Amino acid sequence: MAEKRNIFLIGPMGAGKSTIGREIADKLHLDFYDSDQEIERRTGADISWVFDLEGEEGFRKREEKVIEDLSEMQGIVLATGGGSVISDLIRNRLSARGIVVYLETTIDKQVARTQRDRRRPLLQTEEDSRTVLERLAKERNPLYEEIADHVVQTDDQSAKVVANKIVEKLDF
Repeated sequence: MAEKRNIFLIGPMGAGKSTIGREIADKLHLDFYDSDQEIERRTGADISWVFDLEGEEGFRKREEKVIEDLSEMQGIVLATGGGSVISDLIRNRLSARGIVVYLETTIDKQVARTQRDRRRPLLQTEEDSRTVLERLAKERNPLYEEIADHVVQTDDQSAKVVANKIVEKLDF
């Protein structure tokens, strides 16, 4: 029997990884996981609390462990945290263990999609969210591109349309 393959969604916050991931999982009859939700499940606390208590470094260690564990599974769709790609280990694991799809979006869309979301610790600063998102994009976009098997633009399409495009591209 052929081994089930994994689909890993990467990209910045507000790209639609969780929403699109659920759509793909439904279409392909795969299990869906969200690394942030899994961290919350394991800690019993929300991401903001983990950030407040352990800082970004502590959060990233937890994220690395969760993605390491989840990426060992077979036949899943995984929505990763936007910053997960800063870890060499995570980039290597995702590349080796599944098909990596980079959900690309503009800063304008990110600002619009995240402006009312209080669950994004990196945006809960004195700094303007656009400035934060631009800095993160400069740092992370090359890392997304480095490991992406497919790049899909998410700006002006529904999650269902993007999920259909991804499923069409994949050899499942």
